[in-house]
Amino acid sequence: MARVRYGARTEAEIAAARTASSKLPDIWSTGVVAVWESDPDAVAAVLPPPLKPTGRPLVRVNISRVDLPGYPLGAGSVAVAAEHGGVTGWYPLVMPMTHERALIGGREVFGEPKKLGDVTVERDGLVVRAALARHGIEFVEVRGAVSGSLPLPEPTRKTDFYFKFLPAVDGSGFDADPVLVHCVRDEKVRKLERITGDVVLRESMYDPVADLPVRTLVDITLGEKTTDQKGTVVERVSAQALLPYIHQRYDDPRQILDGPPEGSV
Repeated sequence: MARVRYGARTEAEIAAARTASSKLPDIWSTGVVAVWESDPDAVAAVLPPPLKPTGRPLVRVNISRVDLPGYPLGAGSVAVAAEHGGVTGWYPLVMPMTHERALIGGREVFGEPKKLGDVTVERDGLVVRAALARHGIEFVEVRGAVSGSLPLPEPTRKTDFYFKFLPAVDGSGFDADPVLVHCVRDEKVRKLERITGDVVLRESMYDPVADLPVRTLVDITLGEKTTDQKGTVVERVSAQALLPYIHQRYDDPRQILDGPPEGSV
């Protein structure tokens, strides 16, 4: 009988896949990073407990083109500065990805708030433009011109905070208590340039980052970098405390309450 491809994999096949994924080469991306100070009350309002605001109400947008061989990927995020247990990091609100492969792993393994979207990173001479878009709306645009090279930073370690959860089957909350994940990334940079420009936030009912206005632009850079990441579950969190923030993950939070029609598949 021909092999049934939906059938069980052998232990050897599972081990081979695990080994291959653990030996990935450095994957470099080219991207724009913009950081600004926003309204402190707005930044605090988007942080689910036990995350807390830091001393500065910072917002960061990262818009990158990832050089995957034969599989170029656009990846972005909009995140706010946060603190947990003495660790300072970033809490991403939305992470547009151009391919489903990048979306699924991040959401299911780490709890990343990834969604399919359009990602633009363009350079024409010194002029640079980068944008994140979903549902036909460019809700973030960074534009400007290269104004000089910057010294390469030493390899750095950065932390992102994610909440990993599954909505309950009966629509009553969650199937189990959500967990808070610390995702640690080791980052190396091989090229870095300063951008003189601005950040434009556009109204979107699906991605309302316009609620985090640019009060003071801190910096904009264009760089080439590679990162690896490792996630750790640090604690279980209160389902009741997280539930008011669950809409951040969905375009329409009512969809998690929709059961399939009786008799449907």
